[in-house]
Amino acid sequence: MGEPGHAAFVDVAVARAYRLTIWGIALGIFVFAGNVVLWALAVGNNQLFKDGVDWVYDVALYGIAALVFGRDERAERWAALAIGGVMAVAGFHTLYDLWDKIMRPRPIELWALEFSAASAIVIAVLIVGLLWRFRREDNPVIKATWLSSRNDVISTTGFALVGLVARVLPVRWPEYFFDVVVACICFQATWAIWKAARPDVHNKAATDAAGGL
Repeated sequence: MGEPGHAAFVDVAVARAYRLTIWGIALGIFVFAGNVVLWALAVGNNQLFKDGVDWVYDVALYGIAALVFGRDERAERWAALAIGGVMAVAGFHTLYDLWDKIMRPRPIELWALEFSAASAIVIAVLIVGLLWRFRREDNPVIKATWLSSRNDVISTTGFALVGLVARVLPVRWPEYFFDVVVACICFQATWAIWKAARPDVHNKAATDAAGGL
């Protein structure tokens, strides 16, 4: 049995589970990021402050999904496109951050780096674990959040490992190179989400299925 108001079929039990999961993810990241920003302001650490603010993309992404999931077909498609847009902005922000790091190299603060890297990996893995059961769903909102979580694991884990090594060593180019990789991953996810959210994709699938009956 499917739940009405979706851009693609979603089982009622799956929809209920996803709704609770996505709200929990959005609120959990918001609380965590807020505490990191407050901590950074208290200790006067600019790098920690930036890392806390960077979570705004995840809060916006999962918040959009939580707010519109199940409203109606059009809202879900637009939400998926908005999520893709958020990821595109994150990609451009990564490129800007790369330029900023090259022009104004930041001092290495290992304790802040280690905290940010470890927390990013833990949160990314937790989110992938929570969304794993929804990875094969065709709903564009679910697909968008799954793609985002999948890419987050790749980018956060890779950036944490490469960035930690690069900042300790005398050379910084591995970190810069991986910034480009992260930006490309963001743009790839935007493209995949855009394709999944197009109405003609689902209409063609439905037509093909009807034609095969």
